[in-house]
Amino acid sequence: MPTIAEAFGLRGPRFASPGDCRVVDAVERGLDDLEGRLDAHVRVADPVADAATRYLLEAGGKRARPLLLLLAAHLGSGIDDEVLSAAELVEITHLASLYHDDVMDEADTRRGVPSAHTVWGNSVAILAGDLLFARAGQIAAPLGSEVAELQARTFERLCLGQLHETLGPGDADPVDHYLQVLSDKTGSLIAAAAELGVVVSGADPAHRAALREFGERIGVAFQLVDDVIDLSADPETGKDQGNDVRAGVATLPVLLLARRDDDASAALLARLREPADDADLAAAVAELAQHPVVDDTVAEAERWQREALQALASLPSGTVRRALEAFAEHVVSRTR
Repeated sequence: MPTIAEAFGLRGPRFASPGDCRVVDAVERGLDDLEGRLDAHVRVADPVADAATRYLLEAGGKRARPLLLLLAAHLGSGIDDEVLSAAELVEITHLASLYHDDVMDEADTRRGVPSAHTVWGNSVAILAGDLLFARAGQIAAPLGSEVAELQARTFERLCLGQLHETLGPGDADPVDHYLQVLSDKTGSLIAAAAELGVVVSGADPAHRAALREFGERIGVAFQLVDDVIDLSADPETGKDQGNDVRAGVATLPVLLLARRDDDASAALLARLREPADDADLAAAVAELAQHPVVDDTVAEAERWQREALQALASLPSGTVRRALEAFAEHVVSRTR
C-alpha cells in the first residue's frame, strides 16, 4: 500500500533530489507521528463517548489536510511540536465535521463503514462531533490567539456551509449556490490547513494569502472530483454507484443536468428525482454516469485546479511549491 505522500504524487523522479527527499521524508515522519497523537487526543474517559469519537479515526482517512499543513511548514522552520499540534487541530476538526455532516445528510456509510449515527443514533453522533470540536479547541488554545481565531472562523464557515446546503439556493442560481457551499464546507478547512502551516512555522506572512487561496480552490476541485467519483461503479470507492445521487444530493452533475434544455436530459432528471422503482433508479444513475454533464463537471474541477495553481505563483520555487503542484494534479487525476 502506498504511503500518503506517495498517494499524492510526492515520490518518484520528480522528487528525487536530496533536498526533495529530505522534505518528503520529514512530512512522512510527521504524518506517522500525527497518527499516534490523534490516537491519544481523541480519547474520552466515558467508554461510550470514547468508542464513538474514535470510530471514524479508526476507519482511516486520506489525511490530506495535515499533509498540506506539513508541506507548508517547510516554507518556514519545518515540522516541530507546534506544527504537529496544528496538524492535529485540523484533522480533529475535519473528523468532527464528518459526524455532523452524516447526520444532516442521512448518510449510511463513511470511509467504508456504517456511519456513526447508524450505529449509535443521531444524538450520540452529534455529541461525538461536539466533543471532537471541543478537543480541537483545547489543542488550538496553547498555539496562540491567531491560531485559535483562524480555527474559530473556519468552524463558522463549516457551519454556514452546512446551513446553506440545508436551506437550499432559494432565489440564487443553484450552481453558484452549490459552489459556495463547497467553498465553505470543504474549501475553508483545506485553506485553513495550508495557511496554518505558514503561521505556526514562522514562515513569511506574505505566503498566507497564497496558501489560503490555493487551499480554498483545490478544496472545491477536490469535492467536484468526488461528485464524479460518486458516479463510478468502481468497488474501490467503498460506495454504491451514485450513492450521493441516490440519496437525493444535488451534486454538480445533477445541477448541470437540470440546466440543459433537451428532452432526453429532462427525462433523465425526472427519473433520478422520481424513479419508478429501485431498478429504474439504478439505470438512471448509470445513464447519468455516461452523460456529457460528467465531462462538464471534470472541466469545472480543472478550472478550480488551474486557479489553485495560479495562486502558487508568488511562492518561492523549490520542493514545497512543486509538491503543492503535484497535490493539485493528483486531485483532478483521480477521475482518470
